Amino acid sequence: MRTTWNGAISFGLVNIPVGLAPATATSARASDVQFRLLHRECMTPIKQKRWCPVHDVEVGPDEIVRGWEVAKGQFVPVEDEELEAIEQRGTSHTIDVTRFVDAGEVDPIYFDRTYFLVPAGTEAQRRPYALLLEAMREAGVVAIGSFVLAGKEKLAAVRAKGDALVLETLFVAEDVKSQDEIDEAVSSTPVKKEELKLAEQLISGLLGPFEPEKELTSDYRLSLRALLEAKLEGHEIAEPEPVPEAPVIDLMEALRASVAAASKGAKKATPAAKPAAAKKRAAAGRK
Repeated sequence: MRTTWNGAISFGLVNIPVGLAPATATSARASDVQFRLLHRECMTPIKQKRWCPVHDVEVGPDEIVRGWEVAKGQFVPVEDEELEAIEQRGTSHTIDVTRFVDAGEVDPIYFDRTYFLVPAGTEAQRRPYALLLEAMREAGVVAIGSFVLAGKEKLAAVRAKGDALVLETLFVAEDVKSQDEIDEAVSSTPVKKEELKLAEQLISGLLGPFEPEKELTSDYRLSLRALLEAKLEGHEIAEPEPVPEAPVIDLMEALRASVAAASKGAKKATPAAKPAAAKKRAAAGRK
């Protein structure tokens, strides 16, 4: 597996050599198709210029400085060198673990980007990796720490995933928004026992194994590829059907209808027993 960063997990006096390999494609956050902006008249890619409206001139890279707006139209200039001085830049290649915490305490809302931690090549170097993995898996813990990636400090969580360790870069706590407003609204909303029972039946009817290859697919990506291929081949593009608005119905009625539909789907999914029973009856009739 190709790694983009190589270093070690460090805690106490222990150093475990690892490499960092992205676990997801960058396109996972949007579409996997990239567009460029064109001039409609000649289909030429346009160029964006940095323009100063006061002097009415194009501005070069050396004439640009960052600014923090403290009031409308008032800025505090900040030089790149000043930002670099407070960033954790350097040659450090260690993931410094400061604490191990119960895995259940780490809310996935803090996770940003996932990386595989790739063990080093030799068996002797892989042994401490396997030991840490097994110990963390047995204890049900996640390692919290930090490291430097591309010259910038990253907060991180290292967790066990099957027979591998993965690293999740983390959002800073203050960047995760509070859900107190939702908690307050939901806690003051009563739930009726009959409604809860129907909802649980609906969930039970739809319960099944997690199959990402089937469930985590993008209809938008498939439709976009079909659109581009059709345009490339010169086919006429069909107008999409308008989506009808869902009628407002009673909650209990909706739950009952959903449970009935789920039960009907479950019965259709298991018809294999009928032919076997029919064969037995036919054989008994011939005797």
